[in-house]
Amino acid sequence: MIQLGKRQELKIVKRVEFGVYLADTDNAEERVLLPGKEVPEGTQIGDVISVFIYRDSKDRLISTTREPLISVGQTALLRVTDVGKYGAFLDWNLEKDLLLPFKEQTTQLKPGDKCLVALYIDKSNRLCTTMKVYRYLRTDSPYQKNDMVEGVVYEINEKFGVFVAVDDCYSGLIPAREPAQGIRVSDRLKMRVADVLEDGKLTLSIRDKAYIQMNKDADEIMKLIERKGGKLSFNDKADPELIRCETGMSKNEFKRAVGNLYKQRLIMIETDGIRKI
Repeated sequence: MIQLGKRQELKIVKRVEFGVYLADTDNAEERVLLPGKEVPEGTQIGDVISVFIYRDSKDRLISTTREPLISVGQTALLRVTDVGKYGAFLDWNLEKDLLLPFKEQTTQLKPGDKCLVALYIDKSNRLCTTMKVYRYLRTDSPYQKNDMVEGVVYEINEKFGVFVAVDDCYSGLIPAREPAQGIRVSDRLKMRVADVLEDGKLTLSIRDKAYIQMNKDADEIMKLIERKGGKLSFNDKADPELIRCETGMSKNEFKRAVGNLYKQRLIMIETDGIRKI
């Protein structure tokens, strides 16, 4: 069976002026064209070659020896080449670009942007892409707790947090409790694996281990105090939302960093704020 959107080995069954026709070894009646410019030199009828199956500009099945950047069921970060009436078009290393319909986009795109997508076959039996990749991501990553990883943001949810595809293919989440100011869809991040869940999904953190992060947070608080003229108008008993808004830290992170500065006798904690000594 000839499989759309996948690479497979097919046998040359007929040679014509404009290329060769290929067929599955178990069903010679179902055939697909390999254009002449892509036929490997020296091939003969009966030879088996590896090709990828897609549709040409006239919506006909066609094969290629070129390697696409994505196959059906996979995810990949692709570049937007154009935006048209029905959606965006993506470069995947083949002659005909892939369609990303507007309804399958999670953010507005323009030519030159890169976005993480999954490739699937739509109801019209055409290849199509989606930015809603959650169910396509893998949960068999090789990573363990405290490993450093990289990934691309594909969705941001106020309730759950920042959804990330580690290595563009593994399912990960930066929980909502972590500061995520300025992070946008399609951003590429470096993160630490905070936990590996039983189902294989990764809990991620953009912050270092607590003892390392505490020193970094303390430095940031001192810089903030200096920018404020030597005194903050709130202390570690302030409302958690105020602390997060002003510092980007959780209340516990802020308290740890303030305690560190206090032990070093760099600050004085007062009833109405924190003052640099």
